[in-house]
Amino acid sequence: MFAALALAAPVPALAQAVQCSIPSQLPRPRPDLPDAGQPRRLLPIGGYTLAITWSPQYCADAKGGDNAFQCGSRDGRFGFTLHGLWPDGVGRDWPQYCRSTDLLPRAVIRQNLCSTPSVQLLQHEWAKHGTCMTTKPELYFNLSRALYQSLRYPDMTGLARRKTLTVGQFAKAFAAANKGMRADMLRITTTRDHRLSEVWLCMDKVMEFARCPAHQGGARDSAGLRIAPGPYIRNPRPAAPARRPGLILDLDPDAETSSE
Repeated sequence: MFAALALAAPVPALAQAVQCSIPSQLPRPRPDLPDAGQPRRLLPIGGYTLAITWSPQYCADAKGGDNAFQCGSRDGRFGFTLHGLWPDGVGRDWPQYCRSTDLLPRAVIRQNLCSTPSVQLLQHEWAKHGTCMTTKPELYFNLSRALYQSLRYPDMTGLARRKTLTVGQFAKAFAAANKGMRADMLRITTTRDHRLSEVWLCMDKVMEFARCPAHQGGARDSAGLRIAPGPYIRNPRPAAPARRPGLILDLDPDAETSSE
């Protein structure tokens, strides 16, 4: 089965990274496999979530060698990074680990490391989520990266300096920076001490921004929000009116097996 998914034209590739230089030597990812806690689930796709992470907060909490490139390296300084593109289900459950996978090719890792600056996270996103959308990892990551690179951002430096800020106010500021987006089309997740962790952008089956389902969670609009200071990110000006090229995914019908 083939599906044409319309995308906004991508902005320059490193819009979300203030600095990113791929090291000559990269670690080899470990296999990421389903288990009793995260089982294989073949379910119909009802929509999608694009998840992005506020890297300054992630790195304030992160520990371990897997975070060295993102958080402790001269090769990269990041603002929002791409966590992943997740297929959602029709109800509360979602498809995951839809087929077995090999380790990602090094070329795919290098192409995506400035968007998702963790080799192991790239392997995880492909194994858990990408396999439910396509048979080829490069197609999954091309789509994820194009959606991520099309995003615009509010003044994160100014918002981080605000003494009082709510989740709802931040959601409105983020939505206002992106044409066609409303605050109810995204969810904000926070740490236990109310610091910005991630932004989850909800999309329908044709990947247009859509109102988030009530069960998806996220912090309450009235909750206070603090933002860890990060690098200044300049939104590039588009050189020409945005066009909407189609991206073809070679979807496997077995990835959307009926739950009946």
